[in-house]
Amino acid sequence: MPSFVRLLAATCAALLVAACGAAPDGAGDPTSASDGATADAVMRIVDQVRRESHLRAVIVRVTKDGREILTRAVGDSMTGVPATPAMHFRNGAVAISYVSTLLLRLADEGRIGLDDRLSTWLPDVPHAGRVTLRQLAQMTSGYPDYVLGNDAFDDAIYADPFRQWDPDELLDFAVSRPLLYEPGTNWNYAHTNYVLLGLALERATGQDMPALLKEEVLEPLGLTDTANSFTPAIPAPVLHAFSSERRQALNIPAGLPFYEESTFWNPSWTLTRGAVQTTTVYDMEATAVGIGTGRLLSKDSHDLMVSTALRGKTRAQPGCATCAPMTERYTYGMGVVISGDWLLQNPMFAGEAGVAAYLPDERIAIAIATTFAPEAFDGDGNYVNAAQALFRRIGAELAPGHAPP
Repeated sequence: MPSFVRLLAATCAALLVAACGAAPDGAGDPTSASDGATADAVMRIVDQVRRESHLRAVIVRVTKDGREILTRAVGDSMTGVPATPAMHFRNGAVAISYVSTLLLRLADEGRIGLDDRLSTWLPDVPHAGRVTLRQLAQMTSGYPDYVLGNDAFDDAIYADPFRQWDPDELLDFAVSRPLLYEPGTNWNYAHTNYVLLGLALERATGQDMPALLKEEVLEPLGLTDTANSFTPAIPAPVLHAFSSERRQALNIPAGLPFYEESTFWNPSWTLTRGAVQTTTVYDMEATAVGIGTGRLLSKDSHDLMVSTALRGKTRAQPGCATCAPMTERYTYGMGVVISGDWLLQNPMFAGEAGVAAYLPDERIAIAIATTFAPEAFDGDGNYVNAAQALFRRIGAELAPGHAPP
């Protein structure tokens, strides 16, 4: 069965008010000859990667210092229906950066402490007395993931991709198992952390996560097209996605064509309530700027979010599918990935992939959403996050002195 390591959220993002909201009239028109040349160079990269990686559609938005360089869409959403920049899609792991921002805002306000034990809010969760909110946000708690490396969950998701999942059902796959390591001594990517963190923040504030995220993060950042979507619904117009990843689960031979619509697979298993969201490329770019600049946080809290302190302190570990050393290419901060000098998130889910990235040194933001043609999937139904390759090529073109590693 295809590994979820290659099938979904890989990790984090960033945001700004001036670039938020609905598409402006004339979106995509550069503001100067220099910007026009840059836009042309970016589109040459988009066209090349689209061919090489067999992408069905690409939506891309690039800004520098708040100025639009380009906003374009190429390819088809569905047969005969061109993709457009106004289309909505799932933002996946980009929403992790909203949850970590919420946590840090509440800490800035003195409403919670980062080193509060999980047991303060969820005393019945196994190991909760050993784990802090900080460790959940950094993914250093030691809780196993209910997704990655979990064959039972793999089987359940692919058997019924339309199933509505409750957070307690998700946690049943993970929290009763032993911790992978003593909390704070290693790192592993685990959706479990952010489901637990969401439940704890609900208990701590007496509010539900959809309301908390809307009031504390989405509205202050001006994200008018980003909304909770704990069901398969997506606002129109919709960027449609297609996938071959259930090939092995359905026992379809490698030589037989198989490609199904995955747009409305149920995303309720992916994150905490309120962080299962839909968005547009405009809000993705705005997220990159706002989170990257730390607009909603104190300087100390933003420094924590983008810290590379885990480098040299984490390692691969037997029996842990996602334990890993932090590197220049990939370091986890607190809900944000640091790659070279860039801050980013790079979600992948159900035949859709994306990147929201920000380069603080040059104030460049890149937002990408992609879907995949049949040729992008191998004989087992596996595929890769081609939006990452596209981001790295665009980043190197725009900022050669800060090319993503």
